[in-house]
Amino acid sequence: MEFYHFVVNFFRQGGIFLYPLALIFVVGVAISIERFIYLTKETFSNQRLWEQLVPLISAGNFKQVVAITSRSKASIATVLNYGIARLPSARRRDDIEKAMDESMLEIIPRIEKRTHYLASLANIGMLTGLMGTVIGLIGAFSAIASVNPAEKASLLAASISVAMNNTASGLLVAITLLCTNMFIEAKATKLIDSLEIAAVKFLNSVVERRQDSEGEEATPAGRTARAG
Repeated sequence: MEFYHFVVNFFRQGGIFLYPLALIFVVGVAISIERFIYLTKETFSNQRLWEQLVPLISAGNFKQVVAITSRSKASIATVLNYGIARLPSARRRDDIEKAMDESMLEIIPRIEKRTHYLASLANIGMLTGLMGTVIGLIGAFSAIASVNPAEKASLLAASISVAMNNTASGLLVAITLLCTNMFIEAKATKLIDSLEIAAVKFLNSVVERRQDSEGEEATPAGRTARAG
């Protein structure tokens, strides 16, 4: 109850600029929560799917890999589907790699979606708090210049309270959203790095199997078996 009264009094003493600051803060927190939930679910889905696919990729069982990834909505499934789809026509490693890079161009915007808004909202919150501070200081100087001496102390205190409340609110919004932005960006970068690592491991596995099969065909036994 005391906290509730503190918040109500804080807004009453802070002036009109605290309301857009509160809206900015709520929007930023909502974006942060949505991005955190999405990235956490995506990371967990990718890890679980990758653990399931590693033995199949190592064994070269790409048909079963496709059967699993085609039913999954995880980002890593999209990356592997692009690479596997290019396998029959690819003559070089670069052909498969370009196909998987193309899939990353589709996935990365989804991972980084709305994250950049957090830094922008932090800057807007800081500037809004600064504007409220300036308005409060203007009111303070006006109080000193134009009112009766008996009223100066109370009006000056009220104007300074407006300025300080806006300064504190702007700093709170900016610091909170900037810290959240760094955390979400780090989480998104970690997810993108894991997709790139999985793509490289998949490529290495494909190239090694092709080299092994070409080496077997190059041996006398392989040529005899192929001729037979």
